[in-house]
Amino acid sequence: MSIRSSDIDAVDMVILPPVRDLGDGFSVRRALPSAHRRMVGPFIFFDQMGEATFDSGEGLDVRPHPHIGLATVTYLLEGEILHRDSVGSVQSIRPGEVNWMTAGSGIVHSERTSDENRAKGGKLFGLQTWVALPTRHEETDPGFSHHKAAEIPMIEDAGTRLTLIAGRSDGLVSPVRTFSDMVYADIALLDGARYQVKAEHVERAIYVVAGAIEVVGQTGGFATGELVVFKPGAEIILRAKGGARLMLMGGEPLPEKRNIYWNFVSSSADRIEQAKADWQAQRFAKVPDESEFIPLPA
Repeated sequence: MSIRSSDIDAVDMVILPPVRDLGDGFSVRRALPSAHRRMVGPFIFFDQMGEATFDSGEGLDVRPHPHIGLATVTYLLEGEILHRDSVGSVQSIRPGEVNWMTAGSGIVHSERTSDENRAKGGKLFGLQTWVALPTRHEETDPGFSHHKAAEIPMIEDAGTRLTLIAGRSDGLVSPVRTFSDMVYADIALLDGARYQVKAEHVERAIYVVAGAIEVVGQTGGFATGELVVFKPGAEIILRAKGGARLMLMGGEPLPEKRNIYWNFVSSSADRIEQAKADWQAQRFAKVPDESEFIPLPA
């Protein structure tokens, strides 16, 4: 993980996440948390998954593992993932759809390639983020919601398409239930198209999924794989250089520090220790029809 400087006044920092090989031809870029920036608004974790290509008989196999104190948001650009969890959800997620899983007091889930897709192989490319829950909601009951692509609001104008995954922005409100002020959006720009990053949220960042962008009126730009964190209140107009795909994230920062260990997030360090002990003793609820699990890391 590294950062690079920027000549653009509106930019706080640019994070260059490393590529991590998880084996079997599958890699991720983890932009958050980093040594330089732990959170953007309520977002405490940001992974780009793939782009991976699976041959026939291959696929994703993330065994059951636990979460507390957060919500996971899974959003695919290509491919399909089969989600199972300990509240009984079994759901395939496809491009443009939104999986929002509230961990709260504790949930366990697995993420796999279905038997049908494993037989034929294919590509997988997407994003998974974690949203830390406000203190009053950290121990809420676990739950799961899935939203079809047609339910997610979208606007198009002058070569710019914005899909609002969660939160509010640009006059849109996502149907995905959230627990704090936030924005999470998928923005596609044709060559030369512009998008103004609104200042309505205190903290804001963009992750460049593909292509390159520049800030109008400034020198320099940003390329694929970079997380660009903006200064609060700054006026920013982005312009695509040859076409680009971006993820916009941000919101009101949480007032309390968040502790993070493995898949556990909490405002209380003691609560993290309890979750570790509970997972080691297998006191979390089980995922139906799953016998495997990921052990607690040393």
